[in-house]
Amino acid sequence: MKRVKNRKNDVTVIAGCGRLGANLANTLSDEGESVIVIDKDRDSFRKLSPSFSGFFLVGDAAEMMLRNEADLNRAHSVIAVTNNDNSNIFIAQVAKEVYQVDKVIARLYEPERECVYQEFGIDTICPAVLSAHEVEKIMGTGPEVPES
Repeated sequence: MKRVKNRKNDVTVIAGCGRLGANLANTLSDEGESVIVIDKDRDSFRKLSPSFSGFFLVGDAAEMMLRNEADLNRAHSVIAVTNNDNSNIFIAQVAKEVYQVDKVIARLYEPERECVYQEFGIDTICPAVLSAHEVEKIMGTGPEVPES
């Protein structure tokens, strides 16, 4: 794959417009951020608020990234939150390696896959791990957190 130089870092691209993707898109848009949301299902964009001021693209984010329809050469961040770990890995890797996006975040459902993301310098969020940490914190069984 050839590398693409960033022209202007002024867009956040979100792959996946489920509950998390839509919530992130709405929040970033409300904060004045330029946002592009990509999802295969046109109906998923109904989750975007009426005040959403960004753009949305219907299609497979991985394919669009390869064809540069998502304007990734302008992205300062890419957030991959589709419902598929393999898609998120691919999207995040292309954003980081080909488009040299500064901040790449990917959701993963299988905590065991985190090492794949770390190899590419991609930040991850894992709902299962986050939930387990919260339960431990509530139960008082988690690791001690130093007081500030």
